[in-house]
Amino acid sequence: MGSDPQYAKYPLLPLSQHIFTITNPSSSKSNQQSSLKSLQDAITEHKMAPLYRYLAHPSEGILNATGESSSHSTKPTGRKPSAAGMVASKNSIPKVDLPWDESLYEKLKKENDEELEGYKKEEEEAAEKAGDMEVQAARGKRAEFWARVGDKDRAIAAYEEVFEKTGVLGTKIDLVLAIIRVGLFYGDKLLVKKHVDRAKALVESGGDWDRRNRLKAYQGLYLLTTRSYDLAAPLLLDSLSTFTSYELCSYSSLVVYAVLAGSVSLKRVDFKSKVVDAPEIKAILGDGEDKLLALSGAISAGPGADQEMKDVSSATPGGAKTAVNLTTLGSDQPEAEVAVDFSPLAELVGSLYTGSYRSFFGALAAVEVNFLSQDRYLYEHRGWFVREMRLRAYQQLLQSYRVVGLESMANDFGVSVDFLDRDLAKFIAAERIPCTIDRVTGKGIIETNRPDSKNKQYNDVVKQGDQLITKLQKYGQAVRLRGSERA
Repeated sequence: MGSDPQYAKYPLLPLSQHIFTITNPSSSKSNQQSSLKSLQDAITEHKMAPLYRYLAHPSEGILNATGESSSHSTKPTGRKPSAAGMVASKNSIPKVDLPWDESLYEKLKKENDEELEGYKKEEEEAAEKAGDMEVQAARGKRAEFWARVGDKDRAIAAYEEVFEKTGVLGTKIDLVLAIIRVGLFYGDKLLVKKHVDRAKALVESGGDWDRRNRLKAYQGLYLLTTRSYDLAAPLLLDSLSTFTSYELCSYSSLVVYAVLAGSVSLKRVDFKSKVVDAPEIKAILGDGEDKLLALSGAISAGPGADQEMKDVSSATPGGAKTAVNLTTLGSDQPEAEVAVDFSPLAELVGSLYTGSYRSFFGALAAVEVNFLSQDRYLYEHRGWFVREMRLRAYQQLLQSYRVVGLESMANDFGVSVDFLDRDLAKFIAAERIPCTIDRVTGKGIIETNRPDSKNKQYNDVVKQGDQLITKLQKYGQAVRLRGSERA
């Protein structure tokens, strides 16, 4: 058994979503106002002077909010390069009401200085009167302080200092996970990638089971931000049955990420077993009897359960049923989750699997509005996701037929013939769909050109064989030449 996770409270990642929401033109006015209030309350409650300056300072803040001294600023308004991962706007920051209050900033800064001085004295006293553990504890408090108030560089430096002085592997992993969250807060993908790799190396060197599972969620979320949905899907789906990383995201958010990643990347057989029939997902997206069965554990967790738990369950007498992850109801949950309408997501999954393409297109539009355009990790890739899901639906229908009428297919999807013609043409030109469209005769037909896998394999063998023979001939000539030189 490993020790309990440390350094898991800060930074507060929900705040980064609030910052994104108030700069997101797709968010409603009420959501923006709610996020703004939550952000202002958190800045005051947690004394976040560095973050307040980073966001709202009239000349240096990434939001460039209006305030008393903003009229004297000579800098043009607009997004700073360092804000690329935090805000939604591509070109300029929308006007948001996050005013700069110099007196508030000075008050928060003074309180920060006093708190920091207390940690410094605590560390000095520990160095004089106590042992290394007490000194490390004081350093850890200082690192969490910088993460709490929103100073990225100082937080990372402080975590690294604690990392260098500790020898406990579990603590080292927790410190690296904390740095990953700092990177996610500020949208620094390079920093996150570096430390995800670092955490993987530490876990492989002897990390406990709990931290291995927590890292799956971290790694899956990072891959989601880099559009590697095919790599993120198995990690996120595996995390559903053992999820405890509430410092990273809520369980509802994890379900959304896992379903979206699985829907766009998994083959049909895996999509059925790991998404459509997964009990953890049915417990959230299911309706009526399926939801009750999933919650009661009557449906096996199946492939969603962690592979490493098989040995444990087989050694346990009685063989209890595997139930869905219900830890969202426990006391470890940092705060109550906001109610989410999952019906568009459930409709997307169900209609794609059953081939109800007219409903699928409507559900895809609803998912784009309600999920892709509102989440900071999904927003950047929303256009790509919608396009790939349309492609998946087209491929799924066309692979069942040799010839399909263009008008008939347009009716199935609930779109016009011209739209379907243009949309398919893009995928055909990119060689994503092996078919041709003939609109010369009649109303148009789509003829699929199914690739002959046997002939392709034969051609590949012949081509690679020719290359191998050529290399062997060159090698033989070189050997003969060297032999004649020795003679």
